[in-house]
Amino acid sequence: MFTIKKNALSFIIIISAMFHFSVQATAQRIISLAPHTTELIYALGMGEHLVGVSDYSNYPPQAEQLPSVANYNGLDFEAIMQLKPDLIVAWQGGNKPQDIARLSSLGFSVYSSAPQSPDDISKDIVKLGETLGRSEQALILANQFQAELDQLKQRYLTQAKIRVFYYMWTAPLMTIGADAWATKLLDICGATQIFNDSMVAYPEVSKEQVISRQPTLLIAAMKIKELDAQQFWQPTHSLLKAPVVVVNPDELHRFTPRLINGLTSMCKQINGF
Repeated sequence: MFTIKKNALSFIIIISAMFHFSVQATAQRIISLAPHTTELIYALGMGEHLVGVSDYSNYPPQAEQLPSVANYNGLDFEAIMQLKPDLIVAWQGGNKPQDIARLSSLGFSVYSSAPQSPDDISKDIVKLGETLGRSEQALILANQFQAELDQLKQRYLTQAKIRVFYYMWTAPLMTIGADAWATKLLDICGATQIFNDSMVAYPEVSKEQVISRQPTLLIAAMKIKELDAQQFWQPTHSLLKAPVVVVNPDELHRFTPRLINGLTSMCKQINGF
């Protein structure tokens, strides 16, 4: 019986090694189609193999030196073909489905990242690590991320829900509904978004609507100074007393381990600890 188990284990190890070698042998030229997948590829030690990225791939800083082949409008297929990638890492939900389908039809190997909740990030890291031949490193990274996320959840688990207005743009004033990514982050912090009853994930609202719902805190998920955020709400100060804080949208809205930094900071600003 021991011999059979030992042989079976040996077979598994050989197959795993063959898969690892195969991925390593092919994933030498990688294209990333989203800022968060660019970050993950670097985090898994494969940044040197990146030959193309998407617009706004600005972390780590060296990613900005790579040519962009994707933006909000879609993919630059001509540029992608010229770069001859062995692997393309796409964002299912960010890249257009027809663009991802076309990449596959052209014969490219495509990995699709598709986190729907903060807990999905650790799973995505593991799967991408397997695809890149970085399984061991991915498992360490994923476990560390999940442990820190679970700690945050426990810290604010019994907090009374604080009513906040979370917005990412001011012209127009754009907030989040119940199905938005950031709503799940606020829930971890023990906060609730005042437009959770919206029929859409990212509704446009007016200052008057915000005033009518009287949030306890205003959260600007934007790359602006806090003074600028305060000045935006200054005309409503007599009707809306809620203070405004600024949070880092890159850390919060990208599905990477950096989410912990942004989430920790936001939770502290909401709760005071």
